[in-house]
Amino acid sequence: MSFADKTITCRDCGMDFVFTAGEQEFYASKGFVNEPTRCPSCRQARKASMNAGAGRDERAPRPAMASAGPRERVAYQTTCANCGQETTVPFVPRGTKPVYCSNCFDQMRGRETRY
Repeated sequence: MSFADKTITCRDCGMDFVFTAGEQEFYASKGFVNEPTRCPSCRQARKASMNAGAGRDERAPRPAMASAGPRERVAYQTTCANCGQETTVPFVPRGTKPVYCSNCFDQMRGRETRY
């Protein structure tokens, strides 16, 4: 596959930059399918702003997402398909599969009964 230099407009600063044939070859070798949308200086500035945590070690992995605190537990009322006892479950019972209380579920799995 042959590559030719391309002129692309940066999405941040609006300046034109050249996406060289060598860069295109490198992108293709890494399996990248999208062309860059930012010029090299805007790419560098963006990386610097993303790594600019207060005293943050650049070698440390970045958190996947900001911590929003503990999530609220949601419980749904349903009737056990085995014993008929009212119970709560952490998922929406759809009615397509039987739902069991903790004791019946443990018995079906061959575990000891919970107390």
